[in-house]
Parts: sequence; C-alpha cells; structure tokens
Amino acid sequence: MNQLQLKEQLKQFLIEDIGRGDRSVEAIFAPTDRDEGVFLLKEAGVVCGLWLAPMIYDLLGGDVTFTSLVAEGTQQSAGTAIAEVRGPIAALLTGERLILNLWQRMGGIATATKLAIDTLADPTTRVCDTRKTVPGLRELDKYAVTQGGGFNHRFGLDDGIMLKDNHIAYAGGITQAVEQVRRNTGHMIKIEVEIETLDQFKEAHDCGVDIIMLDNRTPAEIKQFLKYNKKQLTTEISGGVTPQNIRQYAGCGADYISLGYLTHSVTALDISFNSKSNGKI
Repeated sequence: MNQLQLKEQLKQFLIEDIGRGDRSVEAIFAPTDRDEGVFLLKEAGVVCGLWLAPMIYDLLGGDVTFTSLVAEGTQQSAGTAIAEVRGPIAALLTGERLILNLWQRMGGIATATKLAIDTLADPTTRVCDTRKTVPGLRELDKYAVTQGGGFNHRFGLDDGIMLKDNHIAYAGGITQAVEQVRRNTGHMIKIEVEIETLDQFKEAHDCGVDIIMLDNRTPAEIKQFLKYNKKQLTTEISGGVTPQNIRQYAGCGADYISLGYLTHSVTALDISFNSKSNGKI
C-alpha cells in the first residue's frame, strides 16, 4: 500500500470531517489539556486497521501515544480492549470518528471474510473479493479481506483482462473476443472469461484462456462443467453466492470463489472509544 498516497487520503478524510474546525472541542478544551482513552470491541470480530490510528493522530499534530493491545488481523471477543491512547484531548476527540469509521468498516469486512472461509470449510477453494468497493476505499477494503484470511481479485481494470458477457456480446462471441485480445496484448497479461453455459465453458477452454469464471452457476452445474477442464485451467465461482448458501459450494473443485458482498454490503464491527478517566491528566 502506497503510504504517501494513503497519508494524503487520510488528510482529505480529516478535512471533510473537520471543515472549519472542531467546534465542540475548541469550545471546551485548551490545547494543553490531556487525557487517555481506550478503544473497546463491543462485539466479537476480526480487528483490522489498527496501524491507521497513529497516522491520523500525526496528521492532527502528533503528541499522541498509541498502544495496540491486540494483534492486527486477530479474532477477538466482545469487551476486549484493543488499543489505548494518551495525548491532547483535542486530538483524541477530533480523530475519534475517522478512526472508528475506518476500523469498523475494515473490521466488518475482515470478519465477514473469516466467516465465509470458516463456513465454506474447503481449503482447496480460496475466497476472494471483487471490485465492488466504495470509491476511494478500495485498497483498505481489499487489505481488510486479506486480514480475514481471504485473497484479492483485481485491484483495477489494469490488473488483467476479464471478458464478461457484454465484452463477449460486443465482440461477437468468446472466440472472437479472445482472438482480438491475443492480437493486442502481450504474453504477460492473463485473460479470464466469464461463462454461463457448458458450451461457453468448452469454447473458452479450447481458446486457451488462463482463467474461466463460472457465473451464477449452481454447485451441481459447476461440478459438471469442471469435468471438461482437461487443461486444468484456473477456475472461479462468482455470482449468487451468499453467507447462507456458501457451504453448498464446498467440494465443487473450483480454485476461487469471489464474493461481492464482502465489500459492497458491509456490516460494521461495533467499536467504541471511551475516556479512561473522569478528569484531565
């Protein structure tokens, strides 16, 4: 992750939140007022993004001592104190919401990823994400997936070639689309083709693509299609997989299963920040 780019992004997040100034803090506390606080996990989940807090405090002027109490990417129980801070009250309170917003979203993604892997219970199939992320948060969203034990799909359109239904329709078919790509692309770029029928699977297989995505297929259909994977091409399941039915895809034989819901339907992990004292330190 590009640290310079991330720092600039966090700076913009703070500018958005603070505006012309934190009126609540400025009306009560002097710059010299100090206190300490603790971040508490209010429900069980995977802790993610702890390292962002020191970067945010530094942007607010520094002089904050941040201590992680748990390891990044670990499952923790409700009520666990995950971090402590000590420093100017202004920095602690002004930075509170941005830190919680990022931690809660990232923790929710990491927790959902871990749950998907545990529910699938098939180490031969890797769980991965998609590009269905909030604009501006893709790197953090995808990082959170890895902390839950998952893997990343494409970060952007420049990562590889994926020929989906509309690419294929406009090109006139799978074979035509792949041939056109081969004419215009170097040998270092992988090609993935999305298919929905057995005939499409066979056509993509015979075209010599690198990856075949089985889109919105049932577990039974996937098993049937993979019988024709004579070249042992990499295969991916995508579409129609939910937390409720993911277990049904165990043992299908695909190499990957990509889950859009990990990042487009995030349930935030509940975390709170509380002062550790009733007075200033």
